[in-house]
Amino acid sequence: MLETLYIARHGFRLNWLSTNWKSETGLPRDPPLAAFGVTQAEELGAYFSALPEDQRPTAIFSSPYYRCLQTAKPTSEALNIPIYVEHGLSEWYSPVAADTGLHPRPGSASSLKTHFPQIDPEGWSSIYYPSRKGEDVQELHDRAKDFLVHFVPHVERRLPEHQHKRVLFFSHAATVIVLARELIGKRDLPLRVGCCTLSEFVRKPEGKDVAGGWEAKRLATGDFLTGGVQRDWGMEDIEIENGKVVNDSGEPGTENEVDEPVGLQVRMTSSL
Repeated sequence: MLETLYIARHGFRLNWLSTNWKSETGLPRDPPLAAFGVTQAEELGAYFSALPEDQRPTAIFSSPYYRCLQTAKPTSEALNIPIYVEHGLSEWYSPVAADTGLHPRPGSASSLKTHFPQIDPEGWSSIYYPSRKGEDVQELHDRAKDFLVHFVPHVERRLPEHQHKRVLFFSHAATVIVLARELIGKRDLPLRVGCCTLSEFVRKPEGKDVAGGWEAKRLATGDFLTGGVQRDWGMEDIEIENGKVVNDSGEPGTENEVDEPVGLQVRMTSSL
């Protein structure tokens, strides 16, 4: 049974310091970490490796964006466990403006393994894909809830017993916030998330339901980071009112691409 969920945000991004950066994957809007962000990731890996063995994560799931995989790498190496790619943890994009195309989507786990050998593309298949048309705040919360409600029982069935008691997610600020809110069952939870900060959730003894069945032991802390909490972000930074946000442009040239797959890719049945 899954007992603990750790959720980390990626480290400090290079594009916040310079416009002269290259997408290692060729994907638009997929910047790498700055050197400072790499240091943050290494400090997070050192933090986890210093924990008693019975408190360390036993499985790592990461957003497919380069900066998240880069942040996950030191922890994967320190704990000697693979990285599983999960699109349900992906970056949040606001709804696309009309006739501007679609938002980008990272490649498969197999293609990303060429950049990060720590990825295990065979051990896990992504169970959720956000729409490339974007999401408003309500839809982002719904994505987090749908993902979590299916992820927890699926990971308990899919991975061996000894590997799924403590799981670590690597994701993005908005996604971290809505995951936290859904886990504790409070969609109006005020939360700001800094780079490489860590949240920890433990399952309540009576927590039979995934959504709302967890207690937060810590929220977006950075006490293990030499530079402390940096570049914190909250949903209040982008909401206009009632969960609505300003629409964003899609990527030029994607106007005729098909937006699929979308949503849940696995259904929990007795056959799983």
